[in-house]
Amino acid sequence: MREEQVKALREQYPKGTRIELIDMADDPYPVKPGTLGTCLGVDDAGQLLMSWDTAGSLSLIPGVDSFRKVT
Repeated sequence: MREEQVKALREQYPKGTRIELIDMADDPYPVKPGTLGTCLGVDDAGQLLMSWDTAGSLSLIPGVDSFRKVT
């Protein structure tokens, strides 16, 4: 992922953003759809570092995983 794409993700999903998972189909141990979590930041690869309300911490990959901001 290019630097400007990562920068845009960091602006769109700042620390503390609440997110609802829609689908994480490509992961062998996915977080359950509908689970809510808090974004802890975006790493240099463009993955959203998550703290899920179910106590997990699996990251989200934009363009692979489906999710939405909770307002």
